[in-house]
Amino acid sequence: MFRFDAGLKVYLHREPVDDGRKAINGLALLVEQALGLNPFEPAIYVFSNRRRDRIKLLLWDRTGFWLMLKRLETDRFCWPKEAAVVTLTVEQLHWLLAGIDLAAMRPHPARRYAKVS
Repeated sequence: MFRFDAGLKVYLHREPVDDGRKAINGLALLVEQALGLNPFEPAIYVFSNRRRDRIKLLLWDRTGFWLMLKRLETDRFCWPKEAAVVTLTVEQLHWLLAGIDLAAMRPHPARRYAKVS
């Protein structure tokens, strides 16, 4: 399994996308128009079909777009039910791709201390 750089931003498109017809250009247009974001930013944009058995990832890497597809044979992805545009961490994206329900999994918050005592 590959791992994405932890510094990348991850944006999840909440509404289902017609999975068979949207390719790189169509998804990049959705990023601009529906999400109001720049598809050329260092970020991963995540899309799913209506049945939630397929996920497409779109990202730009300085010279071109990557388009990745994961298809589940019998299961469904647990899609977050939050705001219109959901921002995830790279770790949460890996959980989503592994089939983990994000509502049930939350990492401990980052702690920053000024002194030991």
